[in-house]
Amino acid sequence: MLKGINPLLNADVLQALRAMGHGDDLIIADTNFPSDSVAKQTVLGKLLRIDAPAAEVAKAVLSLYPLDSFVNDAAARMEIVGKPSEIPPVQKEVQKEIDAAEGKAWPMISIERYAFYERAKKAYCVIQTGERRFYGCFAFRKGVIPPDAE
Repeated sequence: MLKGINPLLNADVLQALRAMGHGDDLIIADTNFPSDSVAKQTVLGKLLRIDAPAAEVAKAVLSLYPLDSFVNDAAARMEIVGKPSEIPPVQKEVQKEIDAAEGKAWPMISIERYAFYERAKKAYCVIQTGERRFYGCFAFRKGVIPPDAE
């Protein structure tokens, strides 16, 4: 345990978050996502796990991980097949965590299922959660932390 760091963030996840740079993508995926096969194609090349609901994982990650303010797709969700504008409860819960972490409304864009798979394959890493609800899949693009004011 470390002070000030969410205990869900294990050593492998912390190492990956620290290694990522501006513009790198992080995928948070539910239990049905093909996480292992997709993770093998990412920069990290191996699957990371946090066995907790998607919103808890997003909260933990976003406690340390800045979203990219230079792009409009820094936070994204997988669309429901055939219902691209429908937002299920799991996505609403993650949206609340994004807004809380950023201190303002930060709407997620939606990405069609197969386009989401392609974005995930190009990501830095994939964290598979214990989320069992469908469409608990998210992409977060890493931003920057400005230098301290002098």
